[in-house]
Amino acid sequence: MKVRLATKEDSETLLALIQLKAGFDRNMKGFNGEVSTTVEKIERTLFGDLPFAHALLLEIEGKAQGFALFHYRYSSFSGDPSIWLDDLLVVDEQRSKGLGLALMKAIKSQAESTLASHIAWTASPHNTGAHQFYEKLGAEIERMEGARPFFRWSVS
Repeated sequence: MKVRLATKEDSETLLALIQLKAGFDRNMKGFNGEVSTTVEKIERTLFGDLPFAHALLLEIEGKAQGFALFHYRYSSFSGDPSIWLDDLLVVDEQRSKGLGLALMKAIKSQAESTLASHIAWTASPHNTGAHQFYEKLGAEIERMEGARPFFRWSVS
């Protein structure tokens, strides 16, 4: 198993994983739209001169089995950067094998190397398995918007 930063050459793979994530989220009632991004948009926005986000790919024997998409945020009041985790997915047949943990540890490593204070994200209210996983990591529910939890994982 290997977790690495995605490159422009991974754009098609990222699009396929984003489409899988959208399907998963639809099943969890966390998303009801359509994916409108394209390989070209991914190349421009993730791998252009000014990347707006970053992606980690988790591979087993050279085949992508999961990904995490994140971007940095900045608080002018505290002067601290943080990471917003937009997407996290492990493909169906690879779930419950520790791959999600490997991706989360890799994101935490990114946060530590950039001196980010924390990682934040949200999850579908219906994905209680994910909620338990995040809480086992040490993440806390920072706030609720209706039934939707917003998680925060502090970086030491």
